[in-house]
Amino acid sequence: MTALKTPTSDQAARIRMLVLDVDGVLTDGQIHYDADGREAKVFNVRDGYGIKQATAMGITVAVISGRKSRPVEVRMAELGIEHFSLGQNDKLTALREITKRLDIPLKEVACVGDDLPDLPIMEAAALGIAVADAHPAIVEISDWCTRLGGGRGAVREVCDLLVAARKGGPV
Repeated sequence: MTALKTPTSDQAARIRMLVLDVDGVLTDGQIHYDADGREAKVFNVRDGYGIKQATAMGITVAVISGRKSRPVEVRMAELGIEHFSLGQNDKLTALREITKRLDIPLKEVACVGDDLPDLPIMEAAALGIAVADAHPAIVEISDWCTRLGGGRGAVREVCDLLVAARKGGPV
């Protein structure tokens, strides 16, 4: 696979499911703890709007993360994301379970990742997307690399591309 190429309109239009990692994709990868050890995460509101636009166009959005996190559960509820799997050491198995349950073939799935645990799902998907600040090995195997970094609008960039393709416009 060659990174940094923009997917064609046809490739993007075939995507029915967008799968996102959390740390480093929906966030900038930082984890904040308060004095009592409670975790906090910062999410980009523009990414959230992009997700809402994608779901309104009929694209299913799912989240698979290696960590369990209450702030992520709250954000998923806010965005109406029903299909999420947290605390997953084996992201590929989680992806296969979600796609099987929803009857969506992998050839209609795009996965966005930033680090080595995301590699198996990115390779399995029709469209593997790396955020701009992803680990070099992830950028290397990706079909496309966003201009923006994780937690800084990368997800919105992907959603805008998928929505434009759904509308029949250029990507």
